[in-house]
Amino acid sequence: MSKGGLLYGHWIEHLAPAQSSGVFPPLREYFWVFLLIAPITLTCIEILGGHRPIRQQSAVRILLVSLASPVIGVGLFSTVYFALRAIGYSRLIVFSFAGASCVAVCISRLMARAWHSYTMREGMYVEELAVIATPDAAQVVAERIAESASPQEYRLVGYFPLQAGIAPLSVSEDIQLPVLGDVGDVERVLIHQPIQRIVMVLPEGDTRWLDGAIKACDYFRVSVNIVPRAILTASLDDLVAQTNWTPGRIPSLTLAPPDSESGWLYLKRVLDVCVSATLLVLLAPVFLLIAIAVKLTTPHLSVFYPWHVVGYRGRRFTGYKFTTMVADADVKRDQLAALNEMTGPVFKIAQDPRVTQLGKFLRKYSLNELPQLWSVFKGDMSLVGPRPAGPHELVRYELWQKRKLSAQPGITCFWQVRGRNRISNFDDWVRMDLEYIRDRSLWLDFKILAMTAWVVVRGTGS
Repeated sequence: MSKGGLLYGHWIEHLAPAQSSGVFPPLREYFWVFLLIAPITLTCIEILGGHRPIRQQSAVRILLVSLASPVIGVGLFSTVYFALRAIGYSRLIVFSFAGASCVAVCISRLMARAWHSYTMREGMYVEELAVIATPDAAQVVAERIAESASPQEYRLVGYFPLQAGIAPLSVSEDIQLPVLGDVGDVERVLIHQPIQRIVMVLPEGDTRWLDGAIKACDYFRVSVNIVPRAILTASLDDLVAQTNWTPGRIPSLTLAPPDSESGWLYLKRVLDVCVSATLLVLLAPVFLLIAIAVKLTTPHLSVFYPWHVVGYRGRRFTGYKFTTMVADADVKRDQLAALNEMTGPVFKIAQDPRVTQLGKFLRKYSLNELPQLWSVFKGDMSLVGPRPAGPHELVRYELWQKRKLSAQPGITCFWQVRGRNRISNFDDWVRMDLEYIRDRSLWLDFKILAMTAWVVVRGTGS
């Protein structure tokens, strides 16, 4: 036999699993086989379009892709190795793996789609949208969005008319389009109202307002759809908008933050979900002990304090902390305003008389922040990000300070690890948040999380 034939025979003999005396051969013999099938299956899912946003895929499509991909993967593997006469492999094991893969992939993706459907119904993905246009053009845009876009995707909040003295528009019996202000008020409105996208319809006349409006949106990272008036009202037979997510399927030039569909943000979200879920399980006994301690020391107080804050792009949500203050803490804050040690809209006193004895211990080691892991798991917050703003603080923000809301808020950030108890100027706090937004990356998140762990152990974070 030739040298090549000997090498081929030795290779096949090496790949074939050892024979077993039982009904099934040892599964460890097949582990590397499963590792080969996995990337083939993932590639098939990609080719069949299964990696698009899952909320945009129908249940039938998910079912077909989930069933077809593992079958194709196992089929390709079987064709190659059976052709090479690797007869030592059990067909029962290989095809059982294919069946189990179909069921597992299908169930996991359908569960993910059900979760996304639930969060969409709850308004987690809704974009507050405004329009800059003449009244008649704003009417057309609003009607198209109301007809073709889901209320769980876009919510019209109002418009900026290009003419003075214009009244609100009536889109339908249920939808009214209020006037948010003149076109020169875009910057002011973006400070105090959550708007994630603005549709700008270019009139045939003066467009000098466009530069200022785009700069305001750029500063606050608000997405923009620019629509020439001629395209808005044109009657087209064959030409359509090439961007599927354009609101109302209106052809437009779209300006959006470069990281809106970034891969690293997806990995950051995966990290948030995995870490928060793991910690919620592992720290469950700690949660229970703290809850018991709160009830034993302050039986008249609830275990959790509802924290009403403003997060990413002005979206409001309710987070939770362990209760560390007396029942009327919010009322007493106004009485203690003269003792505030922070400049700006934030209230802080080093020896706050509203804090309970147990609360002082919890705050020293940041244990009162643990329930925020649930907000991270839900998607309202991230592990690392700027501090969310209280509604009473936001109304006092300056223009440049609101830019901190252009990123997902987090449990920790530079302000935590650099000694928030030593910071007395709110501007410095915001500058650290903006520094994170400018330089953020997965590596930076890992560094901040590592530094946060050290700060918590030392008890210097509060």
